[in-house]
Amino acid sequence: MPILWLRIALGCYAVGLLYALVALTRTSDLLSKIALHAAYLGMLFHFVSLTESILLAGQITLASVHNAESVLGFLIMVVFMLVYLVYRTTSPGIVVFPLVFLLTFVAATRQQPFVFTSPGLRTGWLFAHIALIFTGYAALILSFGASLLYLIQERSLKSKKGGGFLSRLPALEVIDEIGFRSLLLGFPFMTLGLIAGTVVAQSTYGRLDILDPKILLSVLMWVVYLLLLYTRWTAGWRGRRAAYLAAGAFVFAVIAWAANYFSTCLLYTSDAADELT
Repeated sequence: MPILWLRIALGCYAVGLLYALVALTRTSDLLSKIALHAAYLGMLFHFVSLTESILLAGQITLASVHNAESVLGFLIMVVFMLVYLVYRTTSPGIVVFPLVFLLTFVAATRQQPFVFTSPGLRTGWLFAHIALIFTGYAALILSFGASLLYLIQERSLKSKKGGGFLSRLPALEVIDEIGFRSLLLGFPFMTLGLIAGTVVAQSTYGRLDILDPKILLSVLMWVVYLLLLYTRWTAGWRGRRAAYLAAGAFVFAVIAWAANYFSTCLLYTSDAADELT
């Protein structure tokens, strides 16, 4: 059943993907409202799918390779909805909807997600680590989306070319504020997630290897997050410079995510090989 609910959510998110594609060429208030309601409905089915995955497995399945994309997609949509409730704009959906659809599509094509069987991973600390880290990533992705919209809007204003989707974008100050507040929202989650991850590593392996690629990249990701906040809050970076920096941080986040993803894949392969032997 979890995979069924997830595929229904995927169908709802497909409406958001259609909105994103149409919005690139023309505006449609009707499609915008339909996409927003479809996203709400998709979140509901998505939540049900994740909840059933945990209840049916009897343990934390959010750490599995196959479920990671699903969790991240769900949290990105949650952060997007929080932004919409504050600013009443669906413009970040141009970036968010396609990304959430892609993540959910990858998760929905995996029929048999595996679950870690290590007792050290069946703890509330692991759940906290994953949920917090993913929320931090979701906020960073939304900040990147806002930064991308800022650059597009700034370019259109300088060229004095508007109309279509560009005419519906919020003011540059509002877009910049969305990006900044997304960072403020995500940084505490990223910090607490790293702390919880440290506890998990200590309880599972008895030590913390800072040179482990996935640990090192996670720490560096936190440093990049801190740098983003510092340059905006203390150094006063706004606008284009902040947008470029957020884009760079997003690229680094993708690298860190990939490192954790493939590291988990290798761990699963190693565990499976041990069971066969």
